[in-house]
Amino acid sequence: MLTTLQTAYSDTRAADLAWALGREPLPALAVLDLRLAGAKLQMRLLGASHQVLLEEERGTCSETVACIPGSSTPLPLGVAKRLGDQEYEFAARVETLSEGSFAGRAQELLALVTDHPHGLAGTFPGSPYAFTAMLAQVTEGQVRWRTWHAYPQEGQLVVTRTRVGARMAAPVP
Repeated sequence: MLTTLQTAYSDTRAADLAWALGREPLPALAVLDLRLAGAKLQMRLLGASHQVLLEEERGTCSETVACIPGSSTPLPLGVAKRLGDQEYEFAARVETLSEGSFAGRAQELLALVTDHPHGLAGTFPGSPYAFTAMLAQVTEGQVRWRTWHAYPQEGQLVVTRTRVGARMAAPVP
């Protein structure tokens, strides 16, 4: 699903993004509710930010990547935590691209997410390449999502990847 977000582009720098786990739902500009293998997943666009709310039998998870006033937790490269009976893994990276490469990558990502039944993307007025996009799936009983936060004025794309699910058993020799 693709939507034009009716708001000013306020999170204007990739370096301003912060990560938080366990926050209450924040006001959203666009929402996609999904049911994936018994789990309820709500993907929320918060401007150039995102929030994912996961509810399943084994527990809940709330992930927020946004410019969070007063937050002292910058966007980490990686996080691994236990959430009750589940494992939570988060990874982020920043891609810096040339203007031409950025435009091509933006078009590719928006096409991928827009046409996917578990995808949500929002573009901002003023630039077709200023967007936030999210894509969810279930693989091997684990809920996974990827996000892209585009900053065309910097030529930067913040890419995140999250996995939540039961602990994977180690193979027995």
